[in-house]
Amino acid sequence: MGNQPARRRPAPRSQPEPCPGDPVAVIYRRALPQVYGYLLPRCGSAALAEDLTAETFMAAVAATRRCGAAEPTVAWLIGVARHKLIDYWRRDTRERRRLAEAGRAAEVLDDPWDEVLDAGAAHAALARLPVPQRAALTLRYLDGLPVAEVAGHLGRSLHATETLLARSRAALRRVYREEGDDA
Repeated sequence: MGNQPARRRPAPRSQPEPCPGDPVAVIYRRALPQVYGYLLPRCGSAALAEDLTAETFMAAVAATRRCGAAEPTVAWLIGVARHKLIDYWRRDTRERRRLAEAGRAAEVLDDPWDEVLDAGAAHAALARLPVPQRAALTLRYLDGLPVAEVAGHLGRSLHATETLLARSRAALRRVYREEGDDA
């Protein structure tokens, strides 16, 4: 070790130089603060502003790769950012509406069955159900997860999970009553 020459670290560069053939890379440093600055106060979340800024530049790269595409400008990039933000707001509104509808549907369900349930017989009936039905009922009613989270855990859509839960409740009632009739 004593005779080995000391290793030199390369001098740090502040920013990599943009590729001369990439129009987005050329404007990136100048446009980034302006695009991010446009998005941040409008969405109120730094993480969301960062995601939308990234989506904006990815869309710009895709657009400039098409034949005959014009050179991107800061104003054009801010326009793309505006569209990305509007798209996000639309997706968020749709998701909130779906979740609200699912919550209202769960509130409307008036099920007096819980009042006359024998816990031991219910667990025995639950054990006789197929795994997907058992998993859905367990996650929703024993773990207390909202339907949207149950859907995520089961890898199903919200609508498919609601259908599975309805069928699972009906199957559990049927098996539970069969158990009671056998006793």
